[in-house]
Amino acid sequence: MRIRTIQQLIPARQVSDGAGVKIKRSLGLSQQLRLDPFLMLDCFGSDEASDYIAGFPPHPHRGFETVTYMLHGHMLHEDHMGNKGHLKSGGVQWMTAGRGIIHSEMPQQESGLMQGFQLWLNLPAAEKMKAAAYVDIAPELIPQASLANGGQVKVIAGRFQTDELTLDGAIRGLSTDPQFYDLHLLAGQQVTLQLPAAHNALLYLYEGSAELPAGLQPASIGVHHAAVLSQGDTVQIKALVDTKAILLAGKPIGEPVAQYGPFVMNTPDEIEQAIRDYQAGQLTGDQPMQAIQI
Repeated sequence: MRIRTIQQLIPARQVSDGAGVKIKRSLGLSQQLRLDPFLMLDCFGSDEASDYIAGFPPHPHRGFETVTYMLHGHMLHEDHMGNKGHLKSGGVQWMTAGRGIIHSEMPQQESGLMQGFQLWLNLPAAEKMKAAAYVDIAPELIPQASLANGGQVKVIAGRFQTDELTLDGAIRGLSTDPQFYDLHLLAGQQVTLQLPAAHNALLYLYEGSAELPAGLQPASIGVHHAAVLSQGDTVQIKALVDTKAILLAGKPIGEPVAQYGPFVMNTPDEIEQAIRDYQAGQLTGDQPMQAIQI
């Protein structure tokens, strides 16, 4: 057993995106703050409508996947193929931009709390130009279970494993083998879970505080901090108070990353081609949108 320790702490910073939506960004604040295959992690959460009401009007993507996990609230996805998807509290949308997609994400509420995450997950070069795809996963389709000493886990993607529990998530079989868990732990509770040893991993706290091993003494993680973890096959998390966190892990792609806003490719030439395609109305090509199987 090789226990992962905290390698780097990234405090989330408030930024504005879309048409003025306030979000907290950790991964993706700069090109140096990525964790292959993860490009960006945003946490949004406010009960002030002015922080989110303008939403994300139509915009393009190419070359990666977006994963939106809605903790509270209601958003509507619409895209260039005429698809519509309602993302509500507890649900997930997994979207593969592939060759290209033009979509919008707009709030369907005028007041109340809107809270959740959006993750950008890179695609290998061989998959960057495949047909776009997406799936809406209703809350009841996301596997969840109680943990041995209290608390619970929701498994959005991958396989969650402890000595007492194995639970497969809603999404499996992708080339980067993403693991995406939502952990709710009670004060004083410790959970020990297994992860693929070759995966990169991080833990993001959105409520509470926790400790992880860090050399001779444990190190604490505060709310709205992303902890990049060292290599290993085991993660030990101890909640100092009632704590909620997402744990992400993925198989590194190991390829060059060229990014210009919503386009993520491997070379500057490919980025320039994406821009030309978008300006010429050819970003999405003529491939029909595919359905992701769950």
